Amino acid sequence: MRDVLQIHGGTPLEGEITVRGAKNFVSKAMVAALLGDGPSELRNVPVIRDVAVVTGLLELHGVTVTADQAAGVLTLDPRNVESAHVADIDAHAGSSRIPILFCGPLLHRLGEAFIPDLGGCRIGDRPINYHLDILRQFGAVVEKREQGIHIRAPRGLQGTKIELPYPSVGATEQLLLTAVRADGLTELSNAAIEPEILDLINVLQKMGAIISVDTDRVIRIEGVPRLSGYRHTALSDRIEAASWASAALATRGDIMVRGATQPEMTTFLNTFRKVGGEFEVDDAGIRFFHPGGDLRSIVLETDVHPGFMTDWQQPLVVALTQAKGLSIVHETVYENRFGFTDALVGMGATIQVYRECLGGHACRFGQRNFYHSAVISGPTPLAAADIEVPDLRGGFSHLIAALAAKGTSAVSGIGLIDRGYEHFTEKLAALGAEFSRD
Repeated sequence: MRDVLQIHGGTPLEGEITVRGAKNFVSKAMVAALLGDGPSELRNVPVIRDVAVVTGLLELHGVTVTADQAAGVLTLDPRNVESAHVADIDAHAGSSRIPILFCGPLLHRLGEAFIPDLGGCRIGDRPINYHLDILRQFGAVVEKREQGIHIRAPRGLQGTKIELPYPSVGATEQLLLTAVRADGLTELSNAAIEPEILDLINVLQKMGAIISVDTDRVIRIEGVPRLSGYRHTALSDRIEAASWASAALATRGDIMVRGATQPEMTTFLNTFRKVGGEFEVDDAGIRFFHPGGDLRSIVLETDVHPGFMTDWQQPLVVALTQAKGLSIVHETVYENRFGFTDALVGMGATIQVYRECLGGHACRFGQRNFYHSAVISGPTPLAAADIEVPDLRGGFSHLIAALAAKGTSAVSGIGLIDRGYEHFTEKLAALGAEFSRD
């Protein structure tokens, strides 16, 4: 696939697009199918690279995957699960961090798992020590080898009590996928409770798991000896919906996002309205539009759910370059998420980043020399530029900036955007964007 997008900006995006299942859920639900003793069916699945990567990894382990891409339906049959060759896993894992979540299901099915070096976006350390510590507490034996990490469960996995130092989404997913078939009761304190986590719990409950979620971020799982397959429709991708909403705001456009749902986006919608955007919700989706006049500057801090999602921050920052006054954004989830602003400054934006915590939320990065706060002064017209995509969300943010800018921008490395945005060039065309892909 060609990797450069020539974008002729300055035209408002107007029209309708559709979002399907959440990238941050669908891949985990696919892994969960490994735990069943029969086939599973997952609906509302987007055609994105992460789904293709997980499909390949599952097939390497003997899972039969049948896809109807037009209908968005996957059938996953794990009845012939087997160990995969190390070299094959490594070939697939470079573009995704998902292999770490295979560990619990494979330990239950095969008694062992292998994890190569992991990839992912360059937005922070994102260590896997949480995952390995969780597996050890269940009784797994973790051995670091030259090619990666080998994990065994010689005596099976036992329920345990764990408190996370931070409500990590990945660590919570790891625990859920491991605990549901472990022997005994597992209790997780300070768990992540994002909508994608709760939908994964819905899937596991359909398979036969016994899971309760308390209001104080405590999840309890009673292990069961076997699980069946599931039939489930994935929740919509709230990150993609918010990305298109920010694009509507930055380009002074009007976009109907079919498939977007209000409950998972309440915090974003409040912020969108404070900035000066307008939206209309109906059963089909959410219409996001710029009502005219000046956008307003805001003070914003990212946080774990139900706070303002870190993946919403980057696209919205582009819109904030067009807001009147000084906006302050404090990133508390990932330490290196403002690298994308360099390109915006090169396009004419006035953005300064700081090591200090410019906000009142608890933050892991204070006094640690990470540039994790930003001050945006606007409105500033954006000019076309040549841009290199740094990561998935930052890349889509650069795309928005190019669409809002006067002139023709060359955005390279856009293959990264295919990881999480289904048919995004077709959607750009449907919204009237002028571009060509080289």
